[in-house]
Amino acid sequence: MSYVDGFVAAVPDVNKDTFIEHAKIMARVLKDNGALQVVDTWGDEIPEGEITSFPFAVKKKEGETVAFSWIIWPSKAIRDAGWQASMQDPRMDPETNPMPFDGKRLIYGGFTIVSEI
Repeated sequence: MSYVDGFVAAVPDVNKDTFIEHAKIMARVLKDNGALQVVDTWGDEIPEGEITSFPFAVKKKEGETVAFSWIIWPSKAIRDAGWQASMQDPRMDPETNPMPFDGKRLIYGGFTIVSEI
């Protein structure tokens, strides 16, 4: 059964192009290591809720936009091996390809698909 990783981050607007470039590199690395699909998005209509919302969850600040990404893997086992290999890949070295956002406010998790149409 397929497995999904999901991510939500607050990215400074001035880093949009850097985020896109970082996402493209990361997508290629993940695909090279078994991912079936990598999707990265830039917030367009992200309302602030009264109790919770994407902006609240990532503590979005003025001048930031919420980015939402997901990765589809063939299985959790392939995901586990793929992530391990991807983090060893020189293209993901934080010295040459740093995250263009505050990683402390990144929300992520792995999910088992329960419904797919």
